[in-house]
Amino acid sequence: MSNSTSKQQSETSSTQTETKKVTPWSCLVGAVISGSLGSALYFLTSAIAQTFATKPIQSSNPFVINISSAVRTLVVGVAALGTGLFGVVTVGLVALAIQLFFQSLSKRLRKN
Repeated sequence: MSNSTSKQQSETSSTQTETKKVTPWSCLVGAVISGSLGSALYFLTSAIAQTFATKPIQSSNPFVINISSAVRTLVVGVAALGTGLFGVVTVGLVALAIQLFFQSLSKRLRKN
């Protein structure tokens, strides 16, 4: 019997998740990290695009030209997608920090 109860306790403890309180400070730290990664990806995207623009495709085969053009577009597109994603996450985290700040401010005013 003790073996089955210990299994149940271990399953219960493993399924319980710890919830941490979200604070404006943690949102702003996340926004700074996300903004830094977004900026780095922006510069990477710019460098990739400039490199592709300065080095033309050296082939007379139309199939090779089409495939290499598609690959170049895909590479720049993925880098731009990452840039946009991190930018949207940054804006969202800043907005969440502002919302949490005003919620805590309104709670303080209601107490007084």
